[in-house]
Amino acid sequence: MKKLIFLFLYFPFTLFGQSYNFVQQTSGTATSIRGMSIVSDQVAWVSGSNGTVGKTMDGGLSWQWIKPVGYEKLDFRDIEAFDTNKAIIVNAGSPAYILLTNDGGRTWKQTYKNNDSAIFLDGMDFWDAKRGIIFGDPIKNRMQLLRTIDGGLSWQDISSKLKWNILTGEAGFAASGTTIRTMGNGKVWIVTGGAASNLYYSNNYGDKWGFYECPIIQGESSAGPFSIAFYNKKVGVVVGGNYLKDNDNSNNILLTNNSGKTWTKPLKPVDGYRSGVVYINDKTMIATGSSGTDVSTDAGLRWYNISKLNLNVIQKSKIGKLILVAGNKGQIYRLVNN
Repeated sequence: MKKLIFLFLYFPFTLFGQSYNFVQQTSGTATSIRGMSIVSDQVAWVSGSNGTVGKTMDGGLSWQWIKPVGYEKLDFRDIEAFDTNKAIIVNAGSPAYILLTNDGGRTWKQTYKNNDSAIFLDGMDFWDAKRGIIFGDPIKNRMQLLRTIDGGLSWQDISSKLKWNILTGEAGFAASGTTIRTMGNGKVWIVTGGAASNLYYSNNYGDKWGFYECPIIQGESSAGPFSIAFYNKKVGVVVGGNYLKDNDNSNNILLTNNSGKTWTKPLKPVDGYRSGVVYINDKTMIATGSSGTDVSTDAGLRWYNISKLNLNVIQKSKIGKLILVAGNKGQIYRLVNN
């Protein structure tokens, strides 16, 4: 476990009189950060390649870097944190593992393992402290779905509850762990891409499912939706693109006002491929990706680029105002709006 002290660097950008500052927290760590979970304005966890997990308990001023023993070669694409002590991580690829810590990362318990050569888990989200869900790429045309009702101590395979076969070449993207989103009262949305893009949804904790087509860019293995967010049960956004053409912004962001049943394009889209998107409030949204970061202040209708930094993931504190973004070389930035 290592501690890295805060790096005090600013990257200011101005939009309509508002100054957005990217305050660098870390850099140089040998991990590509994809997973992020911000518990409060003080506590946040991240996860990434080379078996690495990071944690701050002072709002990003300092970071502890952790490598769960025995899992140092894994790529932890998603993390769910509950406080300074408890977090759950999931890796991409085979074998698939889910690990749980209750002592701040000092020790980890393996709560799931799957040796199937086709297993690839894409993302995870929780409804509350006890109930959570993970999805993965299809095996024999069946989306992989895991659910916990005991805070991650055990996981039940509920793949059979989604009755539709996934098309050949249709899969999820694990670029930021945010192609799955949950909301209160059992709501969950999952988006897929590649050969075809669909939005799968449940209103009862994954017991029954429906789906809508998602008309975002698709048809190639590198194209589709890479992140979704919902402000409420009706209003949401999906972003993505083609990560091999990350400056292309052709049909890579859509908005919905009816839970994903239908989608509309914004008047001015984001500048390129985006792998993470969050709502700050009902009007302000931020999207980030390898070719930059964009902000909208009119509920997603118009987007304006504020940075060209190469980043993967963005999240906002569950109960506060802290916003963090992270990238491929251990970079973590705090996004400040002055």
